[in-house]
Amino acid sequence: MLATRRLLLLGSTAAGLAVRSTMAQTPDPVHGAAPAPAAEAGTPQRSPAPREAYVYIGWPQDGQVINGTRFKVWFGTRNFGVAPAGVTNPNTGHHHIIIDAPLPPLDGPVPNDRNHLHFGLGQTETMLELPPGTHTLQLLMGDADHVPHDPPVMSKRIRITVRAGRQQATTTAPQ
Repeated sequence: MLATRRLLLLGSTAAGLAVRSTMAQTPDPVHGAAPAPAAEAGTPQRSPAPREAYVYIGWPQDGQVINGTRFKVWFGTRNFGVAPAGVTNPNTGHHHIIIDAPLPPLDGPVPNDRNHLHFGLGQTETMLELPPGTHTLQLLMGDADHVPHDPPVMSKRIRITVRAGRQQATTTAPQ
């Protein structure tokens, strides 16, 4: 599947606060005590991931100079599966691309803003449009609820340079 994201980054910021789900502590009707939380109160439980799982950006590569502000990014996983958001299967998750921002807190859902793009349909490629300049890209897998796994499955952060100029071909010309 191919998704297109048009980003107008006016400046690099670590925009957005992590959205944390809250777990209401309701008394157990039989025992009268509040149930024990699966994790620290207010923090969702993180799904386990195998230590050998990893995610990578296949293109562009670290240090790549890209001519044109619109370009394709593709990404993949090894020893780990891809499943849409909302689907709970062991050792699976979906991609999030982090653009020009540090990793978000790993104990809550990945923010959804211009610096944190969600690919909740299970996509493994996209078209990005970034302004000319130097940018960083990093992948972070999220579980069915967009929460990073334990341990986190994340790619190396890469640095790319985008130059204004001839746009890369993105569609086939009609015949």
